[in-house]
Amino acid sequence: MEKRLQQLPKLAEEAKKENLKYFANLKRRTPKNLDYVMQELHDKEFKKTDCLDCGNCCKTTSPIFTDKDIERISKHLKMKAVAFTDQYLERDEDDFMVLKTAPCSFLDESDNTCFIYDVRPKACAEYPHTNRKKFIGITDLTVVNTSICPATFNIVEALKKALPLESNKKVRRK
Repeated sequence: MEKRLQQLPKLAEEAKKENLKYFANLKRRTPKNLDYVMQELHDKEFKKTDCLDCGNCCKTTSPIFTDKDIERISKHLKMKAVAFTDQYLERDEDDFMVLKTAPCSFLDESDNTCFIYDVRPKACAEYPHTNRKKFIGITDLTVVNTSICPATFNIVEALKKALPLESNKKVRRK
């Protein structure tokens, strides 16, 4: 897995232009079954992928913490929400609450487990968002996630094969 994680940013960068073009075309002609196809690809990938073998998302990025997340997690940690926020979070350039540090403060790097797994932020529970309803609305995020999550990279590559777009096929002229 370590070798794959080292190669991933380069692989994702090489595929980025193609992926952006693919998703732009997909937005223009969104298949009615896209969410169903994504769910199937997501389920198939995660039957063979164990996030505990990787943990790259927890090591390199921060989820967005909603007010509900902050309340739930601070209660679990027996802290006041303000104290939790002061200790662990900061506002990013988009005005979202995110972790002050990476890797995640709640990650046990020895086995990639999460100390707050049962009360983790919604963004963590839903990551990498490849099985989300109305998937077409988060394709830009998905392209970003291909450089972080090997499973996301694999899912996008499988999607391009499962739903090839007419405009992506070479047209032969006589």
